[in-house]
Amino acid sequence: MDNRRAVDALVDFYENLRPETVAGIDDHYAVDAVFKDPFNEVCGRPAIRRVFAHLFTQVGEPRFVVVDRVVDERGALLIWEMYYRSSTKTPRNPTEVIRGASHLRFDAEGRVTWHRDYWDAAEELYARLPVIGWLMRALRRALAAPERA
Repeated sequence: MDNRRAVDALVDFYENLRPETVAGIDDHYAVDAVFKDPFNEVCGRPAIRRVFAHLFTQVGEPRFVVVDRVVDERGALLIWEMYYRSSTKTPRNPTEVIRGASHLRFDAEGRVTWHRDYWDAAEELYARLPVIGWLMRALRRALAAPERA
């Protein structure tokens, strides 16, 4: 199968993901597919469905936007942004965003066999927390290269 068609269908699935559409994973993922992100490493459709369903219990109104893609005969790389509302939203910043990438491999039928998400949990999540965020920012300043040599 042409990976471009599989990726087009998958991007449409991700960008329209809702709690009631999570079961659609079965249409896009192989039975024994592997999924890994900074918090999960699971195998099989039921486990992958649980990960995606759990997202809707952790944040409000999550929405994916795929901003770029690279597709070849071996797989695909999707560059995405996930917009969501956190429980600590403020009037100035009601919507948060996480930027990341998904590395995908497909079987002969165009179903995902391997899905690895890459995003910086420290920058995208932990740095926004009051106490941990202060520590993360202090560490970043201490470890950063000097502006001038």
